[in-house]
Amino acid sequence: MSSSSAVIVRQAVILAGGQGSRLKPYTDTVPKVMIEISGRCIIDHQLDWLAEAGVTDVVVSAGHLSEVLIDHLSSRELPVRVRTVVEDQPLGRGGGLKYAGKQLPAPDEGWYALNGDIWTRFDLRGMTAYHRERQAVATIGLARPRMPWGVVELDELGRVTDFVESPPSPYPINGGVYAFSPRILDLLPDVGDHERTTFPSLAKERLLAGYPIEGYWRAIDTAKDLAEAAKELEALRSSLGD
Repeated sequence: MSSSSAVIVRQAVILAGGQGSRLKPYTDTVPKVMIEISGRCIIDHQLDWLAEAGVTDVVVSAGHLSEVLIDHLSSRELPVRVRTVVEDQPLGRGGGLKYAGKQLPAPDEGWYALNGDIWTRFDLRGMTAYHRERQAVATIGLARPRMPWGVVELDELGRVTDFVESPPSPYPINGGVYAFSPRILDLLPDVGDHERTTFPSLAKERLLAGYPIEGYWRAIDTAKDLAEAAKELEALRSSLGD
């Protein structure tokens, strides 16, 4: 495998236009990406992570309470150059990706994209190396979130041998983090969802790869997710001696 340290993608898109209805009342006054985890907005965590991977330019696709997000981004010193775009009308996730992707500074280079409600830490450069080795047009970061229930383990005779609390799901899911080759822009829908159009077409052509996320991953969908993410961040800081 080629060295991930030599693989640097310098541009990214963050989809930050969601309503965040399941996070009300938090999202009554701020967009979902501005909800705080341990005193910092989700998007601030994301921008730091992208900068650590070598990204220098980010296009943020805003929607719900876009003016609040624009004020936030313009009021602080950022680790990357950020441009915010606002859709005149809802374009869907795939259309939003295409619209924002067209604003990237280097259209002939690859880029990352991530959903604005994902808080994660893993080797993005390793994902890019994986993506390029497979000559994929798109690579999906695959997460295995912990199940909300405990599970029961059985032996071959059907006898209970153990109880496991909230194990990782045995099935990988779309983790909302992508590595794209430049030609993805021509394949994304102008309006609609890339997961229903572009991705199935790429899969049939064997041009869609899946990269197992080895590291921290959590989607911030509910107040419980916020509380759990804050606890996990504190535990991580403690383990690093911060």
